Amino acid sequence: MRLKLPAVWRCPAANTGHTAMIAYFILVHRYPDQFKRLFKAIYHDSNHYLIHVDKSSGPELQQEIASFLSDYPNASLLASKNALWGGYSLVDAELRGIAALLKQGVEWEFFINLSAQDFPLRTQEQIHSFLRDHSGKDFLKVLDQRKLRPDTLHRIDHYVTETERELICEQVATRPYLEGVIPYIGNQWMILSRAFCEFVSHSPEVDRFKTFYQNTLIADEGFFQTVIMNTSYQGRIVNDDKRAIDWIPMGDIKLRPRDYLAEDATALLQSDHLFARKFDETIDSQILDILEGVLAQPLANTARAEPALA
Repeated sequence: MRLKLPAVWRCPAANTGHTAMIAYFILVHRYPDQFKRLFKAIYHDSNHYLIHVDKSSGPELQQEIASFLSDYPNASLLASKNALWGGYSLVDAELRGIAALLKQGVEWEFFINLSAQDFPLRTQEQIHSFLRDHSGKDFLKVLDQRKLRPDTLHRIDHYVTETERELICEQVATRPYLEGVIPYIGNQWMILSRAFCEFVSHSPEVDRFKTFYQNTLIADEGFFQTVIMNTSYQGRIVNDDKRAIDWIPMGDIKLRPRDYLAEDATALLQSDHLFARKFDETIDSQILDILEGVLAQPLANTARAEPALA
């Protein structure tokens, strides 16, 4: 099938100079073929890749991913544990991933987390160039939870216990929050500087945040934001995760990311985002075909200047 690629998209030039080496951390729980497409789209031999396969997805998925990664010396698997939506286990996976990447001795500069249902909107050369121009910055959505998202305060007011298969949420009359701390909220998806990764992995200041957030709901959307805004960490925070996500209503969850379709390609590629979420190959695989085709064009590495990456 011939694909008509969007003609309006123009990539910015990739700056010359040192490469802003990236440590990618990818969460996988299904769709191994879609994961492989993502991996190939973000692959660069100067990066490092660490993949966590949800243990509850079964050994077959783990084995398939391990077999695929065996051809890539700069990719490895993190020890598999259950990663339950809404549970602290997702924060635990991120923290274990960051710690493992720091121990590997590779001098990467940025940590980027993705799921297997994400996809890049820029080439690695362009992403490297963007990050080199923003060295030391942390990109994540940060909102004052009490002022701007009071509808989510039950996530930290209730006491949540996580088992291997479910979350048990107990309404507590007065569960005190962390003293002297303002709760913040955002998205799970981030681009973090190595400096913050070192801080969140090694600073004893973070211990009380870990203890409290182990018993909260959807901790992965608040833990890192709250730590970065309430500790002695001195960073340059950009309130932008560089992700295109279209949130739509969904029952008790209230919002979920819409699955992008082929008709969304032009708008995605004209945006100033680096990645998009999310995609489902069982609903529309053509959107992935289009993005792959555009990123593979020689134009993607030339000096066409629009849209500029803000």
